[in-house]
Amino acid sequence: MSAGGLESIYHLHRAELLRLLYARTGDASEAEDILQDLWLKAHAQQTATLSNSKAYLYRMAQNLVIDRVRERNRRMCRDYQWVTDFTLAHAGTCGWYRSAEDAVQERDEVERLSGAIEMLPEGARAVFRLHKLEGLSHAEVASRLAISRSGVEKHMAVAMKYLRRALLN
Repeated sequence: MSAGGLESIYHLHRAELLRLLYARTGDASEAEDILQDLWLKAHAQQTATLSNSKAYLYRMAQNLVIDRVRERNRRMCRDYQWVTDFTLAHAGTCGWYRSAEDAVQERDEVERLSGAIEMLPEGARAVFRLHKLEGLSHAEVASRLAISRSGVEKHMAVAMKYLRRALLN
């Protein structure tokens, strides 16, 4: 099959390929970009014979998606490494790190919040800890404490109201 044959199969299945690429990437513009790359590859391809040129095009499309994902991951790792190295190298000069005063103020706020949590009514404190600190959903908290979801919501409302008052004073 010549490049013209693969190219004609591409044009015949272009809409299907675009749907596949959109499904794989979740981004219409990226799917169009990959489809353009696929067309360039199909146009330049010099294959002798292919038993299933449609499958070959779909595999090419999938490989292009995989290549994009790998490149994106490499770029993210490279950028993360650069930011990390830059931050460590310029820690004292960029002002990105907290001052001692900020650290003391943050510690005081944490102590105030911890004290306020300890002063919550028992039920509200238990619900607050499970939901906000342990990350359980309202349904999971209800199940663990053997109370209704409505009960969880009421305890959370009490806790949030109390904590707001305690931290504003």
